[in-house]
Amino acid sequence: MNKTNRWGIAAAGFLMQVALGAVYAWSVFRIPLSKSFGWSVAQVTLTFTIAIFVLGVASFFGGLWLNKKGPRVVALTGGFLYGLGVFLASFSAHKLWWLYLSYGVIGGVGLGLGYIVPVAVLVKWFPDRRGLITGIAVGGFGAGALVTAPVATRLIQSVGVLSTFAYLGIAYLVVTMGTGLFLRNPPEGYAPAGWKPSATLTAQRATKDYTLGEALRTWQWWAMWALLFLNTSAGISVISQESPMFQKIAGASAVVAAGMVGIASIGNAAGRVFWAWVSDLITRRWTFAIMFLLQFGLFWFLPLMGQVTLLTVVSFVILMCYGGGFGTMPAFTADYFGSRNVGPIYGLMLTAWGFASAFGPLLLAHTLKTSGGSYASGLRMIAVVMAVSTILPILVRPPRQKAVREEPMRRAA
Repeated sequence: MNKTNRWGIAAAGFLMQVALGAVYAWSVFRIPLSKSFGWSVAQVTLTFTIAIFVLGVASFFGGLWLNKKGPRVVALTGGFLYGLGVFLASFSAHKLWWLYLSYGVIGGVGLGLGYIVPVAVLVKWFPDRRGLITGIAVGGFGAGALVTAPVATRLIQSVGVLSTFAYLGIAYLVVTMGTGLFLRNPPEGYAPAGWKPSATLTAQRATKDYTLGEALRTWQWWAMWALLFLNTSAGISVISQESPMFQKIAGASAVVAAGMVGIASIGNAAGRVFWAWVSDLITRRWTFAIMFLLQFGLFWFLPLMGQVTLLTVVSFVILMCYGGGFGTMPAFTADYFGSRNVGPIYGLMLTAWGFASAFGPLLLAHTLKTSGGSYASGLRMIAVVMAVSTILPILVRPPRQKAVREEPMRRAA
């Protein structure tokens, strides 16, 4: 296929991720659901946690299935289940368990199956721009809330929260399945015409395509799982507390805090593209080292940011780093383990996202409770974790096969 075709596939992958990334707009449903059915904010928020956790697990199985059946069938199945899960959530009146099952479990499975496909496909189409293209793809996921939040808010005001699930579910199904039709793998051994990797690039890439089992037997896979877990835990802890944290630290009103959340959320999408692009220039491991070091300083001084504008800027950069982990890691995985089996290898790595979505918010919530409502101790604890984490990407290197020494056969006397 020519260059135009591969960019067309990239556009389809981006649009699919925008629809899937609408899950990040979940916060707009919290208050309407609580007011309508008397559920606590914690009970409603658990729906999002379930969806993200299931996403991480389903991505692994999606990656395995993708290798056997190809990307199109996995994308179409994921899009269907995601749209179906959101649509079925419209029947959740006074049934919290149904909300968890429909939006959380069924929708989460669809999210995981759909999420892994553009990532696994595009790293194969763009060996020359692995970082940038995966950044653009998952950047769509980060931008999903920016598109969905205002639309969902207007729908909730006009037709109610449950009907909004029905309308959005149908829209997600159409968009994800429509774009999923265009996703397919390139020919075996594909490379853009005239492109050859530089010596520097070759030194940062594996010398073979690893299977999932082979990747799991390397310490590098586990180190990269830890990198994703640590980076995600930090960013998602802020996401879980943004509005009340802005009100507490900067004294912002609820309306102003909501605006700050919207601006900071742009960083989530922008960071996926920016840091992925940077990783093509300075390598993935140094990109993670810089992001960790930067977050150390930002989290340490965040409790002192009593001015609204400054706090917004700092939160924006933190969420850039959060998004940057997702933008950079797919290319990182393809570099170290090859692109052939990146679906299952990176799909299993995404379980780090699921665990981090529980660990980060719980850590910050626990320290908030034990410190009498102050965010300072929790944020500085995360800062220390980021400082220590900087060591990990500096140490990690591509796995190398050990040379097998063949003994010369002895000649018969």
